[in-house]
This record gives sequence, C-alpha cells and structure tokens, in this order.
Amino acid sequence: MNIDPRTVGAQVRMKMPLMTPLEARVIDTITGRSQLDLTTSIREVADDAGVSDAMIVKIAKKLGFNGFREFRAALVSYRQSDVAAMHAEISPEDSSADIVKKVFNTAMQALEETMSIIDMDAFDRAADLLHGARNREFYGLGGSAQIARDVSHKFLRIGLRSSVYDDTHMMIMSASLLGPEDVVVAISHSGATTAVIEAAALARQNGAGVIALTNYAGSPVAQMADVTLCSTAQGSPLLGENAAARIAQLCIMDSVFVGVAQRDFAQAETQLSMTMASVVAKRKK
Repeated sequence: MNIDPRTVGAQVRMKMPLMTPLEARVIDTITGRSQLDLTTSIREVADDAGVSDAMIVKIAKKLGFNGFREFRAALVSYRQSDVAAMHAEISPEDSSADIVKKVFNTAMQALEETMSIIDMDAFDRAADLLHGARNREFYGLGGSAQIARDVSHKFLRIGLRSSVYDDTHMMIMSASLLGPEDVVVAISHSGATTAVIEAAALARQNGAGVIALTNYAGSPVAQMADVTLCSTAQGSPLLGENAAARIAQLCIMDSVFVGVAQRDFAQAETQLSMTMASVVAKRKK
C-alpha cells in the first residue's frame, strides 16, 4: 500500500487516544528508536518494548497498518520526509533565532500534515451544513473559543450570523433550543472536553447537525459528530500540541469559511462590501 509520508505521524498521533497504556508505551518505544530502518526486525522492537512479536503486530494493525513491516516502512519513510525534519524541541541553550525557527517550523509541520489528512468529503459536508443553517452555534472552551470567535467574525463579514458560547451553562441552554435546521461546531483539541461533548450531544439529540473540529479522529466528540474535521500537531514539552494545532484549526476553518462563501459568491461579495464599508469610518485617517 502506498502511503503519503506526511500522513504517517498524524495517523499514529490520532490513534493514540484509542490505545491502552501498554500499547501507548510500546508505540512511544518504537517511534522513539533513533536506529530504525528497513532491516530492523520485529524481535528487536519487541525486546526493546518488553512485549511479544504478536503484540507488535496487533498494535501496528490497530494503528491502521497491515502489519509490522508496513508500519516500519511508513515510519522510516516519514522520518526521511521534509515535514518530519521540521520539528525540533526547544532547549534552554537556544538563541532567539533558534526559538523563532523552531516555533515557525513546528507550525508549518502542523499545517503540512493537517493538509495531507483533510477529508474532502467531510470538508464539503461541513460547508454545506453551515451554508444552509438557520442558526450556527460554536462551542469551545479556552483556546478553542478563540478559534470559534475568529470564524464567527469571518461569517459575519459575509452576512452569515452565528453565536459563540464558551460557558458550560450557555452551551447547554443553546443546545436545548436547536433543531433540524441548525448546526453546531464543537471545537475541542483533545476531543474529550465534557462541556462541549454534552452540549453537542444534546443539540444532535434535538436534530441539529454537529461538526467536530479536533486533533483526534477517535476522540469522543468525533465519534458523536455528523462531520469531523481533524487537525494534527506534534507535541512539545513547552508549547504542547495546542499551539501548533490552533494554527492548523484556524486554517481549516478559514478554508470552510471560503467554501461557504463560494456557495453563494455573489451574495457573499455584496455582504462583504457592506460590512467593509461600515468600518471604514472607524479607521484613523
């Protein structure tokens, strides 16, 4: 099977929430091996991880590969790719130039890998749902709420009104009033934010469409959504995953925004001209 090297890191990371603690430890052992090539045997890997050969094969298949050999080949190919080389950990000895380069490269890696895994059918479905909705509600806490505000602002520029909720009670109240003509965008990096999941589940129970934006395809919010849009970002002790994933998620939603506008381009252009004109007077001359 031909695998795009850019998708391998994402494929492994997105499946991690579905793994048991033992399986996760074994995956960390395999991906952390500095010496891994096409001659590395399954016995070497199994001995390093302290498990059986059969366990290695089981984990490879659970990650979406046909077996250990395909998993090994995919990892080797990924490590040799330009996108994998972008990521580097930040250290106390880094100069300012090093810091800037590493932070930017981490963001670019997240963008490259996210672009490689975007499900275009899900993208089109999300744009269709948002374009045709009566009410568009965005649910998210913390950094996810900032993404929600950004895309809500863009929608307003083309005359599509939406609401952003970043409070647990407000989310659930909003969800209780939605129906089949409405759409919720549930944003959660981990995909496990209880308040977002509960509100989105209630909205769906009431007939509303649910679009999930998350970093993990197997997460609870992704499992209950009608449409899932996934970002992917590599973790970093200092930056964490969220910083890079946020940039990827903003780009996903920017793309969805353009897709929605494209569905009635003339109307979007008219509304954009009106909203842009309305703020001109607020700029200092």
